[in-house]
Amino acid sequence: MNSNGHILVVDDDPEIGVALVEYLSHEGYRVSVAHNGSEMRRVIKEAPVDLIIMDVVLPMEDGLSLVRALRAENSGVAVLMLTGRGETIDRVVGLEMGADDYLAKPFHLRELFARVKSVMRRAASSAVDMPPTRLLRAHFAGWHIDCGARELLSPAGESVRLTSGEFDILVALITNPNQVLSRDKLLDAARNRQATPFDRTIDVQIGRLRRKLGDDPRNPQLIKTVRGGGYIFTASVTPSPAPLRPLDPDRRNGCAETAAN
Repeated sequence: MNSNGHILVVDDDPEIGVALVEYLSHEGYRVSVAHNGSEMRRVIKEAPVDLIIMDVVLPMEDGLSLVRALRAENSGVAVLMLTGRGETIDRVVGLEMGADDYLAKPFHLRELFARVKSVMRRAASSAVDMPPTRLLRAHFAGWHIDCGARELLSPAGESVRLTSGEFDILVALITNPNQVLSRDKLLDAARNRQATPFDRTIDVQIGRLRRKLGDDPRNPQLIKTVRGGGYIFTASVTPSPAPLRPLDPDRRNGCAETAAN
């Protein structure tokens, strides 16, 4: 009986597809397989999908492009990336495109199963903890953020493009001002896996976020590093009563209702 959820495996390697179908079906999941982006879209259109296990190297459209397209469409489906490349920069790119976790090939099926359960548990928790009617609109140091529209405006009124990971990290920081947030907490806020001692994913994303906010990395005034602790957002955050622009109801929501000063 497949009652734990619907998993879609997107991989052009038939052996991996067969192995994952057999293993995950035995663990109680409904499992579908797609070999490219077109087949992936067809499966998603036919039935709701809870998790996509996505290979990076695919014919026609690569996995990173597919994840980026899913997030651009505001799809909330969880994504676990699979790839033969295990370098930190590859993980960073995958996570910044909107993937929830990243597993390098070759992998053990039991480890993949543990990742699957963790990602789906976090996705379910986020859906419960962040109801769509609770939106945050706030301003800090001249900047304005609208969580419902997932938009950030500079002090000059210009829209600043953030990756999904950067936006979620910024939201975590501004909703916990003057509190030290560990890398683990920030990774969790960005829907990423728990950090390993050598994982610098958050450091890279914080660096890029600082640059986009004009926060001098040599002497940051907004996002400060706490040695051995993580990061702290030191600017005053004030809730805004009205949206920056009319909200699109189809946009992804995901912020708390209020922010402390």
